[in-house]
Amino acid sequence: MYGGDSFHTLTVIARIGLVVLSVTLSCAALYLAYRLMRHRPLVVRLVIGSLVFFSFVWLSPQIHYSYYLLVFDGLPLQNVIKAPPTPVDIFDLLTFRERTTLSAHSKSLLGWGLLALSLPGTWPGS
Repeated sequence: MYGGDSFHTLTVIARIGLVVLSVTLSCAALYLAYRLMRHRPLVVRLVIGSLVFFSFVWLSPQIHYSYYLLVFDGLPLQNVIKAPPTPVDIFDLLTFRERTTLSAHSKSLLGWGLLALSLPGTWPGS
């Protein structure tokens, strides 16, 4: 499924660094959502989870590109952030229909994790 993914073109060290970066960013997004969702009603938690996911999908490519600047020689210093994702883009991500890449599927899992975090019974002590 992921045989042609660009992840496999990286060296082992670069892959490890990319995984560490991606996991760190995902954990930061989950932690931020958790902190913002505390003591809020369900609807507000769902909105917060959705906004954190939207922001992650929109802004994280720049952080990943900054990592690639360290990995690859000769990449130009540039802004890779494009227009914000549309609701259709977000829906396609959440339904695993966007692309068959590790990046897209990882974002999908993060999106579902953020939505699950919004639900009652997922909070410590609840």
